[in-house]
Amino acid sequence: MAVVGALGAAAVAGSACARSDGDRDAPAEAAPTEVGSFDLEEVTVAELGRRMAVGERTSREITRLYLDRIEALDRQGPTLRAVIETNPDALEIAEELDRERAAGTVRGPLHGIPILLKDNVATADRTTTTAGSLALEGSIPPRDAFVAARLRQAGAVLLGKANLSEWANFRSNRSSSGWSARGGQCRNPYVLSRNPCGSSSGSGAAASANLCAAAVGTETDGSIICPSSANGLVGIKPTVGLVSRSGIVPISVVQDTAGPMARTVADAAALLGGMTGEDPLDQATGGSPVPTDLTRHLGEPDAADLSSLRIGIGRQFFERDGRVDAVMEEAIEALKSLGAEIVDPVEIAHRREVGRHEYEAMLYEFKAGLNEYLAGLGDEAPARTLADIIAFNELNAEREMPYFGQEILIEAEAKGPLTEAAYRTARDEASRLSREEGLDATLAQHRLDAILSPSGGPAWVTDLVHGDGFSVGSSGAAAVAGYPNVTVPAGHVHGLPVGVSFFGAAWSEPTLIRIAWAFEQAAPHRRPPRFRAGVDQA
Repeated sequence: MAVVGALGAAAVAGSACARSDGDRDAPAEAAPTEVGSFDLEEVTVAELGRRMAVGERTSREITRLYLDRIEALDRQGPTLRAVIETNPDALEIAEELDRERAAGTVRGPLHGIPILLKDNVATADRTTTTAGSLALEGSIPPRDAFVAARLRQAGAVLLGKANLSEWANFRSNRSSSGWSARGGQCRNPYVLSRNPCGSSSGSGAAASANLCAAAVGTETDGSIICPSSANGLVGIKPTVGLVSRSGIVPISVVQDTAGPMARTVADAAALLGGMTGEDPLDQATGGSPVPTDLTRHLGEPDAADLSSLRIGIGRQFFERDGRVDAVMEEAIEALKSLGAEIVDPVEIAHRREVGRHEYEAMLYEFKAGLNEYLAGLGDEAPARTLADIIAFNELNAEREMPYFGQEILIEAEAKGPLTEAAYRTARDEASRLSREEGLDATLAQHRLDAILSPSGGPAWVTDLVHGDGFSVGSSGAAAVAGYPNVTVPAGHVHGLPVGVSFFGAAWSEPTLIRIAWAFEQAAPHRRPPRFRAGVDQA
């Protein structure tokens, strides 16, 4: 569903792989790019609901404002390229939800709230689902993804499809995060020459730039956490099974999940609650003990207290960027002030070894899962197999592969079925090392409620020639295990956002959301982007 940086093993393990090619952008010397005022800038989901409840705004008016904002900033203005297409029925849907409200029916906190979906989440409406690829251009699936259906039932207005790293960044080892043949190169709204990280790049840039109330991303390894961090957002990567994967273009049946990306913890919790539910088409969703109303784990702003919790510091993810480490130290002090017991340091075993097994397993899983997804599109589908996608890219190389190739697709196509011993060995090793001998062991040894680590470094300069330049990351620990991870804005480096991650055991979303919310109250670091041409001076 989403992989940071084409899944080089170093990125998975969180090791440094930054380039030293001298790419730089100039300091921002003057005022931010002039984009005009926006009535809904930084407005929360709860505030939008309040305005509709008292008659200050209708859902149609709110939806119209976001559509105009997309036109101004995504198509004109800074040209973020965060949105591939908008829903032509969005205003009509909003009007119907307004009529429901007027008649006394309010479905919940998402009633009338405009939400963007990543373009790998199937919708059976007039928007297409393509994973950013021209090979699926015009493809409309026969049914909604379960996530999309749940959000419709919750009263959300599905505003459109967000850009992404094509095929969720599982195409090339030299890819540029946020680039797709359909959407072009998505840009970071804080500094336009910088990368929004992937693969949920459009969801991250759009939610940060106030093009929607919140957005849905997907992650296999890092692609909710990294773009949320790079775009100054809260991102929740749930336990695999909390959110259904049916109807979402897959990578890994073991690691894939969708999750919310929003400007506040409360908004992310509200969106996650609207996405959850048991789906007969996804057996993993049958055993979740996590309640649907995750907002009940938020407290009162003047009563944030973490005195009953133990939080470990994952020092193995530090010491790759001293500026990021400084931000993390401030976060640790904030948690101490909230009464949390800090266990420093803690270490998760086997991190580098896990990545090798993970990648091997994912090649098998991607081929099997994508072939199944494509077959489900019906006889009129523009592509029916992974082999068809590869052939299409070769025939349309000028449009599909102008900057990087498809070596990961070719490598996956060469794999056999999921019954092969090589696959079972790779996946079993990845699961054992990441769970029982990895996170589970560390959490149990230190009696931890969560582990803190840097979510990522400041956004790198987008480079279509060399590809991505990751320097800091820790997402693989929770991603391979299938466990939850929450990132929250923690500070800035030269005006670029940096997030702090809290991850823990399976189904620990309520605890992680409580920690993230308390930290956000004690140390609010979210700043709206200003679409600068260069970074701030030190």
